[in-house]
Amino acid sequence: MLSRARSAGVVQLVVTGSSLAGTHKTLGLVRQQPGRLFATAGIHPHHAGELTETAVSELAELARRPEVVAVGECGLDYYRDLAPREAQRRAFHRQLELAAQVGKPVFLHQRDAHADFAAILREHGAQHRGVAHCFTGGGEELRCYLELGLAIGITGWICDERRGAHLAALVREIPGERLLLETDGPYLLPRDLSPRPASRRNEPAYLPHIAATVARARGESLQALASASTRGSRELFSITDCSDHST
Repeated sequence: MLSRARSAGVVQLVVTGSSLAGTHKTLGLVRQQPGRLFATAGIHPHHAGELTETAVSELAELARRPEVVAVGECGLDYYRDLAPREAQRRAFHRQLELAAQVGKPVFLHQRDAHADFAAILREHGAQHRGVAHCFTGGGEELRCYLELGLAIGITGWICDERRGAHLAALVREIPGERLLLETDGPYLLPRDLSPRPASRRNEPAYLPHIAATVARARGESLQALASASTRGSRELFSITDCSDHST
């Protein structure tokens, strides 16, 4: 899963960790492209059962690394229920505590668990530095997350006329610098790509297509959207512009 910021031809990507093993792999990629790739360190709700006390200590060590810009992907997923819900809630609490300890934002996942998700966020404070990743919900959820201080991540779901058409109206409600553009690669290949790629693997190369769809829905230029989203992404994740190091 990827988020992207772009400046002066230099692409900067945030690559998401969703398990301890996945976070280590992500950091391996980041070390190959310092200043251009950044990582998150976290335990997705599907893997909540692996967040033992030993794992919490390991995750804390990873989260403190300078190339790690957020804690997560963390949250709740009651759609697939691949981990017991109590384990998911416990892992979510621990990672919110960890984010506060290390002073980094949270990269958040929520599916079919809005009530518990919002309640847990409220337990940890009125405002949160973080992003509601891959937002696909309705107006009530959107306004709740904005009220909680979250940025909103929009993916190629908005390009799916079957499931994402409602997002075209909702993205107009998101302040420009709190609207983050994501791929969620390798998932959620934009459905309206033409010609259709031979592979269904989603990649960062398709992010401009998503951005163009969002810009049209918001009634603004692609340049204005990209500029605001890039500023918001850099501010949230404390990423500096690396354009001076471009080749």
